[in-house]
This record gives sequence, C-alpha cells and structure tokens, in this order.
Amino acid sequence: RGCGAMLRERTLRLQAGSRIEALCVLGTRIAADVDGAAPAGAASFSLKHTEAVEVEVISGERVEAALGAGGQRWPLGKGTVLRLSMGQASAEANDNKVTVSYYGEGGEAMDQAGLFLTGIGISLDVDADRDGVVEDDNPHKATWTWGPEGHGAVLLVNCDRESPLAPALDCDDERVFDKEDLLDMSRMVLRTSGPQKLPRGYEIVLHVPVSDADKVGVFSVQNPFFGQRYVHVLGRRKLFHTVQYMGGPAELEFFVEGLRFPDDAFPGLISIHVSLLEALAEGIPPAPIFTDTVAFRVAPWIMTPNTLAPLSVFVCSVKDNKLFLKEIRSLAARAGCELTVCSSYMNRGDRWMQDEVEFGYIHAPHKSFPVVLDSPRDGGLKDFPIKQLLGPDFGYVTREPLFEAVTSLDSFGNLEVSPPVTVGGREYPLGRILIGSSFPTAAGRRMTKVVRDFLYAQQVQFPVELYSDWLTVGHVDEFVTFVPSPDVKGFRMLMASPAACYRLFREKQKEGQGEAAMFKGYSGTDTKRVTINKVLSNDVLVRQNQYVQRCIDWNRDILKKELGLAESDIIDLPALFKMDREGKAMAYFPNMVNMIVLSRHLGIPKPFGPIVEGECCLEQHVRSLLEPLGLACSFIDDLSSYHKNLGDVHCGTNVQRRPFSFDWWHVVP
Repeated sequence: RGCGAMLRERTLRLQAGSRIEALCVLGTRIAADVDGAAPAGAASFSLKHTEAVEVEVISGERVEAALGAGGQRWPLGKGTVLRLSMGQASAEANDNKVTVSYYGEGGEAMDQAGLFLTGIGISLDVDADRDGVVEDDNPHKATWTWGPEGHGAVLLVNCDRESPLAPALDCDDERVFDKEDLLDMSRMVLRTSGPQKLPRGYEIVLHVPVSDADKVGVFSVQNPFFGQRYVHVLGRRKLFHTVQYMGGPAELEFFVEGLRFPDDAFPGLISIHVSLLEALAEGIPPAPIFTDTVAFRVAPWIMTPNTLAPLSVFVCSVKDNKLFLKEIRSLAARAGCELTVCSSYMNRGDRWMQDEVEFGYIHAPHKSFPVVLDSPRDGGLKDFPIKQLLGPDFGYVTREPLFEAVTSLDSFGNLEVSPPVTVGGREYPLGRILIGSSFPTAAGRRMTKVVRDFLYAQQVQFPVELYSDWLTVGHVDEFVTFVPSPDVKGFRMLMASPAACYRLFREKQKEGQGEAAMFKGYSGTDTKRVTINKVLSNDVLVRQNQYVQRCIDWNRDILKKELGLAESDIIDLPALFKMDREGKAMAYFPNMVNMIVLSRHLGIPKPFGPIVEGECCLEQHVRSLLEPLGLACSFIDDLSSYHKNLGDVHCGTNVQRRPFSFDWWHVVP
C-alpha cells in the first residue's frame, strides 16, 4: 500500500465452533487471536486457507508463513495470533476462507473456527508526481515536498469567472456553471475493487478536516449517463460525503478546487481522506477501519519580472494624456504587444494603472492562467480589475486591511520583482519580490500587514523589504528597475543616481556647457530657465540630493546582498530629486528609472535635460549605457500628464507578461 493508507491492523477474536465474517482491505492486515478462541485442553492447531489469503503465524518473536494445504501443525502458545492479508479483490462476498482446526494433547481433533473474508481494494489517487496524470496509488500521495525530486499534488485557487452569469469568482460558490470550470480543478480519483455489493454494516466516506474545510471544494458527477451534473459534495460546511460503492473494479472521479491562497494563517497544505467505516452492531456508531489520504498544496500567486516577454500593455485614457497614449501605442506596436486602453468612464480620472493592480499567474501541471492582484488603494480604477480583467481563465485576488490605514505604500508601484538570482549558493529561480517600507529605526509608512503577509506566504519569491518612505510617494519603482541583457547574467539592475547626474553635469560644465538649459521644448508656463550652472550652484538642492543618494545607497547595499549582485550588475541612471514641505523627496525632472520594459524596447520618461550640441545630454548618456546591451531606448514625454502629478511612465502603465517556464514546485524555499 502507498503511504497514503493508514494501516490499521485490526484484531479479530475467532470463536471455536462458529464462523465470523470480515472485510479485508487489500494491502492491510488483520490479526486473528488463535489462542483466545481455542477450546479447553487444546494443544496445537492447523490451518487451511484459500489461495487469495496470505497467513502468517506469530508466536512470541517467531513469525512463520502458513501454506494453504493445512498439513502443518503449530503448538498453541499464549498470545499466538494469525496475521492475515489479501492481495486481490473478491468477486463475491465471503468468497475467501481461513479455517483453524484445534487438536488435543494426543493429536485428536477437537473443534474448528472459521473466518470468511471479503477482499476489497480502496485507493484515493491524485497527480502526486506532478506530470498531469492521476496515477494509481502513488506511495508519496499523502505528503508534500518541494524540489525537483519532490512529490505531492497541486491545487489551483479557482479564482477566475468562467460564466458572465456567475455573480462572483468561481471559488465563491458551490456551483459549476460551465464544464470549462472543471479544467481549473485538480482531478482526484477513488478507485475501488471488490464484490458487487459491500457486506452489510460497511460504508465508504470521503472527508476533510475541519481546519481545511474553508480552503477546498470537491465536486462529483451525478447521472453520468443522463446529462452530467456536477454536485458540490465536500468543503465549506460539508465535512464528509458518503460515497456510493460501485462494485467490481470501478473509478469515481472528483474535481477539487482551492478556495484560498496561502496566507499568514494558512501555509497552503490541504489533505483529503477516504475511510472505510464498520458498524460492529446495531445501535453502535460505525468506526473507521481503514483510511487513505492525499495531500495538495495550493499553487502560489507568482509575479513576473521585466525579463519575461510582454503580452499586453495597459494604460488609462484621461483628458490630458493623448500624446502619451500615442507614444505608448507606438512603443507597444514595436514590441509586438497588445495595448489595452482603460477608458475614462472606467478609470474615473485615475491614471495610475501601475498602482491599482499587479499582474501575476498561478500554475499547476494541468493548467495555468493569469491572476491579477488588486491593491487596497481603491482609487478611480477600483472597478477595473473586476469589470475588465476577471473572466474565463483570468483570475482575481485582493487583500483588504480591516483596521490598518491604507497609505501610498500600498499602491503597487511599491511592489516589484527581480529576475531569477542566486545568492550565496541559494537559488531563487523565480526572482524575489521587492517592497518598499519605512526606515528600520524610525516609525513611518509601511505596506499594510495583510498584503505583506500574503506576499511572504507565497514562499517561492521570498520578499526583500527596501527603504522607500523617504520618497513623497514612497514607491520602489522610483529608484530601481531591471532590464534584460544578452549575457549569462540575463539582466542589469538600474538605479536612480543623483551622484551620476552631478558627475555628468560637472563634466559638461568643464566642457564649457554650463549654460545649457533644461526643459527646452516643454510647453509648461511655470518652468523657469534652468541651466547646468544653476543646478550645480544650488547648495540646497545639492544637500537634498546628498541625502537622497544616501537613501538609495542604503537600498543598493540591501539589493546587492539579497540579490547576490556585484557592482558590474548595476547601472546608475542620472536623476535629481527635490524635497517637499514634509522632507520627502520627489523627482526634479522626469525620473528615467521609472520606465516601461517591453523585452528590448524601453519606454523611458523624457528627462528634458540640458541640450548639448543639439541633443539632450541625459538621453545621450542613458543611450550610451543601455544600447550596448541591445536595448532600444524610446524617450516618452510624460512631463505634463504624469510627472507633474508625481509619477512617470512606469506609474501610468502596466504589463501582463508570459509566465515562467520553470515549475514553481521545483523551488526549495
């Protein structure tokens, strides 16, 4: 038997001069008390049994196999028992027999005790080897382990909506509106074998622990020959389901759905059991004599880094971003991506697409589909993920704090993920989540606990907390991003750098370009003439950016340590910041690190830097850093439509990407 079976070695008391009947589950054992059933004066015994029964005689430490012919005799000692098992199912009830014959001191026959056995096979099976096929009685089906050599079945949270008629997510009800819904579920098969009917007093029950009931749902098909109907039989309020025994070799198919993602109070593991119950006598409740168990792990929600291929770009249409939309449309076309524009009716004036949602996916051996994580910010875009994204094979999940106040750090510009990394020999093949938080020694804004707990509980992209509360908006995408590279590393980390900007400006000043002006070509009326000389001579701005650089360097050290990066893996992009009245920093000119990455095509905020020899020296410098990596730089004007509202290109867009080809269950957290 597989390790899923709870092997109960039942003890039966034989009765001399009579026969008893018992059910034997294939692969389990029954202990029959020979000594206790012996008539007074009996000194030895012999055995006869049918071919399908295996019998061992146990006396003290001695164990001896008994042949079926019955020629051998054994001395009758205190505590002598028979250990019985069966290797094949019965065709009829009580079609196997064990006969014990007792003899006196002189060898004379005294009496007999008979045991009639019915062999039955029971196996609850799942895809424990994760190949997409439900195998027969996998020995590892009751446990779940990580890694390439791991085992255990996978369960998807059924968080999409197959039918537009459904009032909510598919996992929020106990109905199957569409057969397509079954494809999101994991198959579970109950295989039985035996006579056409179970002997009286036995029943088979499927059941879940109370602790798992709110995390799993099980459906079964009814009337398979007269128009199939799928009925919810287990989960939520239903803790058990009596299974109809089919007789002969038979398979009952069940479909299992996850109801909850892993979270702080739920590690993601679920078990389902099938038990054979036996009623000893009228009026006495039945008790389990055999239990088989299968284990599932709920698939985690997985984020996708910039190094994965883009599928679709999302952006809002608002009253003042027509030029921006045109440039994003052109960029998406060059990258071969679909473009989805969220109308002003749907976004209600909210342009921050990145802040509202984060695109990810869930994956099992039999199925995968995208799942959008909805932030608790709930701005004008709050209906967008439900009304425009949720649908067939497009799932939805959110986490809303009950008591904590939602801050800017709960927007998902503050939620990013690195490409795959190896840190000190430990692999993170799906990358690591990056979230911004407050400085470790000071009170400040943090992402709400319910969202942080959710991200940590997914396990496969273990988060790194950075320091972002020094920023007015407070998002990690204001100072770090990742771009693909053609070398073995596969990526570079880009960081905003005031030091790099001052270094570049001083070089240009030495070249006699100190009067080169910024913001040329910008149509805004509130911008004074700003030159390299003015920037370098502004002592307040210098001190503010020295502080900003220290904050960024703090994060740089964390990222180098937690992502296993060397200085050669990092590229500094020039940036300047200024302080608001509360001492928080905001970008002085459009923040180039806040870009959209579509494979090799980069949509970079146009910085409106100093014009030197007819070209923006900031753009020229960034091209010189990124184009050798095979990247194509497009500078997008977002100054009026986004930058003036404290965001840039990345803040105003979002990207759905292809999932990893790597199977998350091969991770070793």
